[in-house]
Amino acid sequence: MIDQNGITGQVLLEARDLLLVLEKREIFNIAQFTLNAGEVVALVGPNGAGKTSLLLTLALLQHPTGGSIYFNGTCSTRENILELRRRMAVVFQEPLLMDTTVLNNVLIGLRIRGVPAPVARKRAEEWLERLGIAHLKGRSALRLSGGEAQRVNLARAFVLNPHLLFLDEPFSALDYPTRRSLLVEISNILRDTRITTLFVTHDYPEIPFLADTVRVMLAGRIIKSGSVAAVLGEDAAVPRQIPAPWNSASS
Repeated sequence: MIDQNGITGQVLLEARDLLLVLEKREIFNIAQFTLNAGEVVALVGPNGAGKTSLLLTLALLQHPTGGSIYFNGTCSTRENILELRRRMAVVFQEPLLMDTTVLNNVLIGLRIRGVPAPVARKRAEEWLERLGIAHLKGRSALRLSGGEAQRVNLARAFVLNPHLLFLDEPFSALDYPTRRSLLVEISNILRDTRITTLFVTHDYPEIPFLADTVRVMLAGRIIKSGSVAAVLGEDAAVPRQIPAPWNSASS
């Protein structure tokens, strides 16, 4: 079965025998890793477990030492890697915005993909509105608060209508009220759009807001996988108020 985006079957992304070695140190060694269409997966584990390196590799931004990555049944190669990357979007902890207006930052990916200007502007303005920053579209992206900048970063990803979204601890540098608000908003967006998402975090209270399943990574291996309730416990599977200690985080 092929959906309206050209996605076939159940498995959207599959990695086989994936190995990454940097400076003679093994970062990860994973026999198989899959993401099903429409699934939101939280990848958790301690600092140094290899989470971000795995995310970058699956997003085709880091070339693995060994193994293969298949997107919608197509094996990534040097010849098709750019085409496959354009069906993905990545949101990092640091927004890394360009020195131009908020609107231009959101438009850049659409321009690269050759989307006609009127269509691109309409889509960009719709996402700015949905993320509550339409009033900032003419402002320099370098004159934003941390929360505003991350909203622009998220709009820049969602406007691409990606088949696969990677979130690398996008809330960890934000203050408590901003983090709480964004978690709820992104949860609603992912539920509405059903974009397949890999969400890297080390903050377990974030997980019930976004994820369907959890995979635990330790020392470069996936050591546990299952539903949020199965991995974190029934009580943890219910989204709650973010714990007070998070108030110490700042943007």
